[in-house]
Amino acid sequence: MPEVSELLPMVALALAVGGFAGVIGGLLGVGGGIVLVPAFLYMFTTLGYGGDQLMQICVATSLATIVVTSIRSVLAHHKKGAVDWAVLRQWAAFLVIGAGLGVVAASRLPSTALQAVFGVVAGSVAVWMAFGRDDLRLGAAMPGQPARGLMGTVVGFLSAMMGIGGGSFGVPIMTLYGVPIHRAVATAAGFGVLIAVPSVIGFLFVPVADAPPWTVGAISIPAFLVVIGTTLATTPLGVRLAHAMNPKPLKRVFAMFLALVALNMLRKVAGW
Repeated sequence: MPEVSELLPMVALALAVGGFAGVIGGLLGVGGGIVLVPAFLYMFTTLGYGGDQLMQICVATSLATIVVTSIRSVLAHHKKGAVDWAVLRQWAAFLVIGAGLGVVAASRLPSTALQAVFGVVAGSVAVWMAFGRDDLRLGAAMPGQPARGLMGTVVGFLSAMMGIGGGSFGVPIMTLYGVPIHRAVATAAGFGVLIAVPSVIGFLFVPVADAPPWTVGAISIPAFLVVIGTTLATTPLGVRLAHAMNPKPLKRVFAMFLALVALNMLRKVAGW
């Protein structure tokens, strides 16, 4: 059994991480994973944990929180009739397959490689958030086969490797094909369920050396439980702030923050 002195600092930092992620998620509508993964990396390194598989723990624990938050989100959106279940049914198998492949790849890569993937993709998301045009369209309807299968598999694969729920990819894809933004956000919550559930099952069987206390597979149970509690408590605060403020300049500020996080990841990978 781990000592209480080992768990208390983790719990304290996890409270701060979950609170921040909840507010940002509610304020800007971004998936928690894009915030949680770098925050978990900072938290565990600050606590003295390291090794070649530290990033796997951050990714897996983030996905575990997404299982809970995405189910809660998609049910709430469903009550308002905003979820496009036809899109979810058409994309489901490809998202699950991609997520499974992502777990396999993530379990075999060193932590620095996963940091590089996160840095590059998160940087791309930051550029899109800052400069993407809301009126840009690639088509009038969601793509059919084979484009649908390729997109779904890639989204599932990258999301599982990054520890995110798919909203960072799903929302832009759907809006580019004419899906209204509120419907895209609601449906992307379903992407999170389809990606996170099989990913978490896979990560439970990934052995990790030198893991923090009470880690099952690659999932830190204390961090998961604390972050879930705090994000559920603080997300409504972020939602209230969003309704009281103009979200467009805030999204650009967050895009700058995310770009700095991505660059810092890449800096560490480069050994600078």
